[in-house]
Amino acid sequence: MQSNSNIVRQFIEKVLNRGEIDAAGQFFWEDMVEQVPLPGQGPGLEGLKEALRGLRAAFPDMHWTIHEQIAEGDKILSRFEWTGMHRGPFLGVPATGRPVKVWGMVIDRFEGGKIKDTRIIMDTLGLMVQLGVVPAPNA
Repeated sequence: MQSNSNIVRQFIEKVLNRGEIDAAGQFFWEDMVEQVPLPGQGPGLEGLKEALRGLRAAFPDMHWTIHEQIAEGDKILSRFEWTGMHRGPFLGVPATGRPVKVWGMVIDRFEGGKIKDTRIIMDTLGLMVQLGVVPAPNA
């Protein structure tokens, strides 16, 4: 039996890093719940896939790295960082060609070997500063 932390790592490698978005169903239930969805993200697995397709279109070379994981009961907290070059529209921001490095954490709750709900906390303000949408402090 695979550990939940390994399942999260496999999801990141296969779906996020390799861009195999349709494989997300191997890791998430169809009726999964995103506790903090991206603006405009629809419900369930299909909503997640669409959000990931949009992220991948905006940052086609994005690469995610897990720096730390903590497990408690049916939950896994993963502290991550992702990088990429902004090549397409994202959250209403046209492509800037700028590189980004974004940190965050995600808490995934498992049922029966798949993720049932997830809560991502990401440095979106830092991302917007890197894209030039929000001025940097003291700029």
